[in-house]
Amino acid sequence: MALVSHCILVLHVLDIFPKMGILKIKGQEGGLLLHNCRKNSRSRVVQVGVVVALKADGARDFSPALKLAKSIQTDSLPPFVRDSTMRAIDTLGGRVTVGDVASQAGLKVTEAEKALQALAADAGGFLEVSDEGDVLYVLPKDYRSNLGAKSLRLKLEPILDKVKGVAEYAIRVLFGTALLASILIVYSTIIVLLSSGRSDDDNRGNRGGYQNQRYNNQGFSFYLSPADLFWYWDPYYYRRSRSVKRSGGMNFFESVFSFVFGDGDPNEGLEDLRWKSIGECISNKGGVVSAEELAPFLDVPPYGEDTQTDESFVLPVLLRFDGHPEVDDKGNILYRFPSLQRTAVDWLGRRKATSSEGLPNVYFSESQWNFSKASKVEQALVIGLGAFNLVGVIVLSGMLRDYSLVQQLRGSGLIPFATKILPLLQAYTATFFAIPAFRWFALQQKNAEIEKRNRARLGWVAALERAGLDLRAKLKSAREMAKRTVIGRERVIYSTEKDLAVQDYEAQEWEQRLKERN
Repeated sequence: MALVSHCILVLHVLDIFPKMGILKIKGQEGGLLLHNCRKNSRSRVVQVGVVVALKADGARDFSPALKLAKSIQTDSLPPFVRDSTMRAIDTLGGRVTVGDVASQAGLKVTEAEKALQALAADAGGFLEVSDEGDVLYVLPKDYRSNLGAKSLRLKLEPILDKVKGVAEYAIRVLFGTALLASILIVYSTIIVLLSSGRSDDDNRGNRGGYQNQRYNNQGFSFYLSPADLFWYWDPYYYRRSRSVKRSGGMNFFESVFSFVFGDGDPNEGLEDLRWKSIGECISNKGGVVSAEELAPFLDVPPYGEDTQTDESFVLPVLLRFDGHPEVDDKGNILYRFPSLQRTAVDWLGRRKATSSEGLPNVYFSESQWNFSKASKVEQALVIGLGAFNLVGVIVLSGMLRDYSLVQQLRGSGLIPFATKILPLLQAYTATFFAIPAFRWFALQQKNAEIEKRNRARLGWVAALERAGLDLRAKLKSAREMAKRTVIGRERVIYSTEKDLAVQDYEAQEWEQRLKERN
């Protein structure tokens, strides 16, 4: 069979730049790209290609050319992009377009395409081409196991995540332990200094006996540790702590860290849900939407007459999902996303059966920051112990200023140790209350800004609900311009999964179809 006479390029590595229509070419043993250059309704060149293998002797081998790469391309992907793409593939059944993954995972179109190429190459996937030149990626059911067997990074990441979790917990425990250790050292030193206030006669009488045995004992302060105190105070502490943790509460160490440093960003991961919701919104509405429909998910100014004409907030969505503005016959500006209009599955029907949980489908709402997730009782206990430590450090600092007393007890093991670490104790005590105070004032301003953004989005939601005649006509025009094409298997004219001769069509028919589309 004759090869297609036009648009045949010799490739070693598939490196497609869809927007620019550029292909990186290397003239050595690698693969062939059956390549069709066609123009859509906007006269924008679209690159469509299918790779087939080229043997060293010049014979054609139409086995999947994606398998030619020897390196693990998936390891070069950011973990979030890789994991989001894999979840989207699982949700959509393993046969997807770039637009399917971009809308389902909330990724940029370029990120989704790069991830699909890497996964297909590493996990034994293959490509399909429809009669309109759409490229589909098909992954086998066991692609995760295939990928895991090749990628060392996928094997190590779970272990590293566990180590990271243990390290983070250890830091929390150490900070809480430092509070107990500070109290123990401070008040033990105070007791020693107060005991030294006995009469000089008593001191001289005990200089060679009792006092030396008690106070000259090097390392006295190390016989007791905070963990030992828990054993003396509550022998069932650790068992009870694990029980409380399983029920969602905090142990003492975690509550200390939570009071001082907080519990992290409550909106962590919410930005990803925002883009997933925007992708779903665009796909649900057929790939054509108005700015008013996107506003509830974006950072927008409050709704009003002066803000209705400024739709610059839509620009991030256009850049992420490869969209462009269009004007209807009534002069309304609408936004079309061609990549999200081509799908490999009945995504709307599948979404009804497996709806995504936790997605803010109505509007994007940010959560306000909590000062601490510890309960009021736990916070009161932490504040009480912190104040107790503060008083002790202040008293100890004053007592250690008595140079004659310190010199008198310079042979003791505890006093020199306390003198050396006193600056650390003072710094710890100061930050113990300074950091929460600073956080409290900062959170007031941050929560006010979050509330302002949430109210602005709700204003756009309310505007949609009570839409006037002009807005209704604009939304109706968007629905009329919308078009969603489901690419079933019956529309596939080429697949890299099988040999060309087995696919029951001739190269002449392939070329004829290409000519008909041009």
